[in-house]
Amino acid sequence: MTSPVITTREKRRQASWTQDPEGVRRNILEVARAEFVENGLSGARVDDIAAKTATSKRMIYYYFGDKEGLYRAVLETMYEGIRSFERSLDLGSLPPVEAMARLAEATFDYHVENPDFVRMVMVENVHHARNLKASRTIAGLNSSVVEVTRGIYERGVAAGLFQPGLEPLDISLTISALSIYNVSHRATVGQVFGYDMCEPEALARRRSMTVAAVLGMLRR
Repeated sequence: MTSPVITTREKRRQASWTQDPEGVRRNILEVARAEFVENGLSGARVDDIAAKTATSKRMIYYYFGDKEGLYRAVLETMYEGIRSFERSLDLGSLPPVEAMARLAEATFDYHVENPDFVRMVMVENVHHARNLKASRTIAGLNSSVVEVTRGIYERGVAAGLFQPGLEPLDISLTISALSIYNVSHRATVGQVFGYDMCEPEALARRRSMTVAAVLGMLRR
C-alpha cells in the first residue's frame, strides 16, 4: 500500500502546530469567532473554519473537542476580553461620580468598538445561554464587573452622593443594556427610523445620554 501524499499546505500546517501551538490555537479562535458571528452556532461549519486556519479539522477537534467546545472557547475569550478591559480602568483612584461616569463611558465605547462581542451575546441568547452554563470559567469572569460597580457605588453612598438601597447588579445591567443597544439594534433602528445609531454624532449624543441616565439613577 502506498503512503498518502502529504501536500505542501499540510506540511506547513504540521510545522505551524509543532512550532507554535498557542499561535495555532489563537488562529483557530480568531477564525471561529468570525464564523460564529456571521452564521451563529448552528450555521457555522468546522470544515469552513478549518479551511481558513493554519491547521486542520483534526487539530481543531484535538484542541476543542467538538464544535460546541470551540464555540465555548470563543465565548470565554470574548468575555475575558471585556472583563480584562474593565479591570484595566483603575476606577478605584477616581472619585465615585467620576468613576461611575468613566465606567459607563468605557463600557459604551467597548461595545461600539467590539461589535462581535455583542453579536456573540445575541447568538448565545438564541440558545438560551446553554453554552454559558456549560462553561467552567465565564461565571467567575463576569462576577468581577459587579464587584467593580459595587465598590464605586458603596463609596458614593458613603460620601452621600448616591442614594442607598440600589443593587450593584442592577446598575451594571443598566450600563450594559444602554451600551449594547446601539450595536444590537443598529440595523433595525436604521431601517425603521432611518437613524444610524453608530454614526459619530449620534454615538456622541447617546454616549452622553447613557452617562446622564446612569448618574441620574444614582444621585440623591
